[in-house]
Amino acid sequence: MRRNLLVAQSGGPSAAINATLAGVIAAARKSDKVGRVYGAKHGIEGVIKGLLVDLSGFTDYEKLKATPAMALGSCRYKLPPVSDPAAEDYLRIRETLRKYEIGTFVYIGGNDSMDTVRKLSELFAGEADAPVVVGAPKTIDNDLPLTDHTPGYGSAAKYLAVTMGEIIRDTSIYAVPAVTIVEIMGRNAGWLTLAAALPRFVGGAKPDIVAIPEVPFDENEFLRKVQEAHRRSPNVVAVVSEGIRDKSGTYVGSQTKSGVVDTFGHTYLSGVGKYLECLVTEKIGCKVRSIELNLMQRCSSHLASFQDLEEGFAIGQESVAAALRGESGKMVAVQRLSNTPYAIRLNTVEVADVANREQLVPEKWWDLEDAGVQAEICRYILPLIKGEVPQFKNEFGLNDYIIFE
Repeated sequence: MRRNLLVAQSGGPSAAINATLAGVIAAARKSDKVGRVYGAKHGIEGVIKGLLVDLSGFTDYEKLKATPAMALGSCRYKLPPVSDPAAEDYLRIRETLRKYEIGTFVYIGGNDSMDTVRKLSELFAGEADAPVVVGAPKTIDNDLPLTDHTPGYGSAAKYLAVTMGEIIRDTSIYAVPAVTIVEIMGRNAGWLTLAAALPRFVGGAKPDIVAIPEVPFDENEFLRKVQEAHRRSPNVVAVVSEGIRDKSGTYVGSQTKSGVVDTFGHTYLSGVGKYLECLVTEKIGCKVRSIELNLMQRCSSHLASFQDLEEGFAIGQESVAAALRGESGKMVAVQRLSNTPYAIRLNTVEVADVANREQLVPEKWWDLEDAGVQAEICRYILPLIKGEVPQFKNEFGLNDYIIFE
């Protein structure tokens, strides 16, 4: 009997998450084991509230792939423990899945979204004709364990590398001593900051300073490096992760942060760039500015990576295939086979080994002054940012996107 498929998106946006959505829809519509295809608005909250849209007739996959952020909307919603299966959230989820005759549920997201996949797969475990629940990875932070990388990272990395190159050119034109500090997303993982350092790692001179969260940050050492760099060039450029911490584990500039946490207990991070700007102003006294790239690095589709979106689409397809094989409680993962030529293989891993866990930059890459380390980082990142994505324009020459109402 053909049963219906439900797909939803969750967490922060990216330039590639809709490519994964497109892959899910395409694979589901092609399968003779799937009836109708539904999308939940605003993630698991939409499932709880019964906010579903019928995607069964959708075919504009290329335009959807080129659409940034989430065409179905998103949420950051934490389900209660599975130890309380009679919780109202679970009762409503069951009601929605029964009403729409859902046999497969694909949830696209990052660490916290995989927590939702884990809980639902545990909830339905052992039940006859229960829905199969599969996770499809997404996060620009690239911090999911058991996968070589995640869709969204390649495009964010490309945006950061290109933008940093432009910032470096902008700051190079004056002879007046100055410092430019660029704050990069990534929370506790420095993968995006490494991408922002690509202009230097591929053979350039800048950025002069690169600070990732995995390496304890010392303010005095930072100031020393600024002064040392000034002896080489009047214009110093530093890239720092939003999540850098001192040797005690305290976020640098924590007094400038809001202290607000999300439903999963994550602190909202930002402001370290401004904090370091004030520090340089006070201790060195030269011209200084900080730049927080903020939302732009998440889903700038005009700089999306073709490779990233193609892999996102393939992961969407494989998530459906895994679900139809009955692999509930699994997440699709990327295994890198080769850098030259670049080759990958998709497999599945236990979502319980991914949910609420982080994959940080390995210790072997912490010495960012080492030429061998820089070369290895380039071999890892550069294949992920290859290729340009066709853009769809409206009558005004602006990008035209798909949003499911």
